[in-house]
Amino acid sequence: MFWGNILEFLDTSMTTPQPYGAFHLIWFALSIALGIMLSIYCKDTARYARRIVFITAVIVAVLEVYKQINYTFSFDGSAITADYQWYAFPWQFCSTPMYVGLLAGLTRGKLHESLCAYLATFAIFAGACVMFYPNDVFISTIGINIQTMICHGSMLTIGIYLLASGYVKLEHKTILKAIPVFAGVVALAVVFNEIAYATGLLEDETFNMFFISPHCDPHLPVYSIVQQHVTFPWCLIIYIAGFSIAAYLMLLIAMGIKAIVGKRSAAQKQEITVN
Repeated sequence: MFWGNILEFLDTSMTTPQPYGAFHLIWFALSIALGIMLSIYCKDTARYARRIVFITAVIVAVLEVYKQINYTFSFDGSAITADYQWYAFPWQFCSTPMYVGLLAGLTRGKLHESLCAYLATFAIFAGACVMFYPNDVFISTIGINIQTMICHGSMLTIGIYLLASGYVKLEHKTILKAIPVFAGVVALAVVFNEIAYATGLLEDETFNMFFISPHCDPHLPVYSIVQQHVTFPWCLIIYIAGFSIAAYLMLLIAMGIKAIVGKRSAAQKQEITVN
């Protein structure tokens, strides 16, 4: 069966990669190196930035379609069956750069700036968390492992490029542009979670977007402790505030690196002038 063979190919297996094993480290290094290379060779951000962000989002979207097909359809050698895995619905924190990147590539003005600010702060933090601590992202399917590394690694790549190239301004008010975007994607996650609860989906399926649903068991590190002791509306406020602080920290780190590089560059120029 033609389509069955396609499904088997898409489900080609491999030995499950281990955190900080060769597979993980190669993708980690490539993600950072590509971000640095883009910032060096694509300095003309007016020409390249929008294209790079959009093309990256398209690639991630195509791989997400593959993931959904792989998780939904199976072939037992004679028949194809379908069973949608609601836990894999593509609206987790690390899924949002795909949508934001697509929208950023199609918009201009303040909305575009806010979307790019989100990619350079919140998205780079989320990508860094997974790339530094890929505790449960690897499975025995090679295509899914490649998909997850490109998805999360590209968040580092694009974040580094937008910050290092100066396309996203390294100034404190940048985080204020990004927070409304984050609040918006979180709000949609809340809506999806409530719809899942109201329709009875949770009776048979796992559906917990952003892992913040008050109707599901706590899952997210640290935040799960908050969920056990604080009522949901306040949990949500703490969640947004916590990730906003983390995203702001990414911006501060970038600003610090820029300051250090600037001082070294100035010192070198002064030394050359004196000599």
